[in-house]
Amino acid sequence: MAQAPDIRAAGYCRKISLMSEVKVQTPIEDFDWDAYASGETAGSKSREELTKTYDESLNTVKENEVVTGRVKAITKRDVLVDIGMKSDASIPISEFRYNPDLKEGDEVEVFIETLEDKNGQLRLSHKKACQTRSWDRVNKALENNEVIKGYVKSRTKGGMIVDVFGIEAFLPGSQIDVRPIRDYDVFVDKTMEFKVVKINQEYKNVVVSHKALIEAELEAQKREIISKLEKGQVLEGKVKNITAYGVFVDLGGVDGLVHITDLSWGRVSDPHEVVELDQDIKVVIIDFDDEKKRIALGLKQLQPHPWDSLSPDIKVGDHIKGRVVVMTDYGAFVEVQPGVEGLIHVSEMSWSQHLRSAQDFLKVGDEVEAVILTLDREDRKMSLGIKQLKNDPWENIEQKYAIGSRHTAKVRNFTNFGVFVEIEEGVDGLIHISDLSWTKKIKHPSEFTKVGNDIEVQVLEIDKDNRRLSLGHKQLEENPWDVFESIFTVGSIHKGKLIEVMDKGAVIQLEHGVEGFATPKHLVKEDGTQPKLGEELDFKVIEFNKDGKRIFLSHSRIAEDASKAEAREARAKRTPRRERAERPEEPTAAPQIEKTTLGDLGALQALKEQMQKEENKGE
Repeated sequence: MAQAPDIRAAGYCRKISLMSEVKVQTPIEDFDWDAYASGETAGSKSREELTKTYDESLNTVKENEVVTGRVKAITKRDVLVDIGMKSDASIPISEFRYNPDLKEGDEVEVFIETLEDKNGQLRLSHKKACQTRSWDRVNKALENNEVIKGYVKSRTKGGMIVDVFGIEAFLPGSQIDVRPIRDYDVFVDKTMEFKVVKINQEYKNVVVSHKALIEAELEAQKREIISKLEKGQVLEGKVKNITAYGVFVDLGGVDGLVHITDLSWGRVSDPHEVVELDQDIKVVIIDFDDEKKRIALGLKQLQPHPWDSLSPDIKVGDHIKGRVVVMTDYGAFVEVQPGVEGLIHVSEMSWSQHLRSAQDFLKVGDEVEAVILTLDREDRKMSLGIKQLKNDPWENIEQKYAIGSRHTAKVRNFTNFGVFVEIEEGVDGLIHISDLSWTKKIKHPSEFTKVGNDIEVQVLEIDKDNRRLSLGHKQLEENPWDVFESIFTVGSIHKGKLIEVMDKGAVIQLEHGVEGFATPKHLVKEDGTQPKLGEELDFKVIEFNKDGKRIFLSHSRIAEDASKAEAREARAKRTPRRERAERPEEPTAAPQIEKTTLGDLGALQALKEQMQKEENKGE
């Protein structure tokens, strides 16, 4: 029978084996056993100190932080990194392609994406750690105004792309250099120094500048250069930039501006006509501002003034030729020689009194001949005229347009009292509204003619001092009122049409184009009503005024006269034949014997006075 194993011996051996593996810990020498026996394990340390010691013993890393880890192993695809957690993390080796010398044991910065994913794994990223550190360095460079280095990777629209700490930053073309850059490609693949000038935190955009470094250096040079400048000093410079308003010149660290008006004594429409980019030129200092660092330069001031070379033989009254260089509403500037100009005012372009725009006579580039009207060599001014090349039409106006002569004129414009016409350029006249027609009552000249139409006129008066003619149109025909006097005799009856009705009466259109007037009392019809506009009736002439060219009519008088005639006939029939024979025969009542009533005379007199006042006012 087999002997059973000694269980106690086996247990003892196992105990000895475990004890050999475990390192024996020595007890704490100053351990307070009495406090331990009473339940107080803190000993001489407070609970707060023990809590702090415990917390410090733990790894307090958090997600989205950058920490330092140690490379544990490297494979073809991954890098195993230990950051002191319960497990290591695997990072793709592609994130370390910028560090080909990486080896086990190296310390690397990593970004904690998550402490424990759904699989319970720790996830780290070396690429994000680099980006985070780079973004922090860029922000720090902006805050501290540091000078950093960057690699110009490529050219883009409006500037360059620069690699700064692994971040792509934008370098505007205007921030490359203090001078305008015409070829950006020369900066590609170069490492340069920059300053961070702007950061967009939301879109993670960075803007850098190389010009800012240069300006800081040039500022000291500018102060030194400007301190030595003097007005009238002649310097050499290089054309840096050309604009529409002038030329910027580099004077060796400081820029000055030659305004377009200071490029040449003559008119300059484009500065490119005078200078070219990068051209070396001599300029003179006209003015400068120490505070604003502005320098005004001149180029034409180094050349003699053209007025000094103007021939001394030129005088007022001479004919001179030139080219129109500038047009304004009030005149044209003519260059008679480079840098010497004269003004032809619009009033000196035509003898006409109707001043128009100068563009109606000349345009830029025209070659003209003119007469010198004034010449001031001290103030360097000259006035010219071109109308003086023609004879003044008013010199022999009495012979050319004698009183009573007939001419064709063109209507220029209207007024309430007449028509202004032009017989020829520079010869104007007025046709008064009363001289337009013998028969029509014209309220406004536009009823008779139109602007631009030709009209036949007769010269009535000449005012040479004011250069005006008094003209007439109706005078071209005989005065029809001499004939009307025999046609429209008092008492005669004529057909008439109401062409205008007003409170004081109505205007009646009669035959031969003449017009008459009837008061409301003389318009009453047999039925007691008033006639309407456009209605035709018979009218009796009750007054004819040849001098005033007025005819007064009455429609009601016809019926009244007929009634009176019937009454006389009736009385005659009732009278015995013997009494009629014994009674002397009564003369037949002549039309002119009939008298108007006091009311008629008062209305006519008031109307005549009113019309006379209106005529006097118009004249």
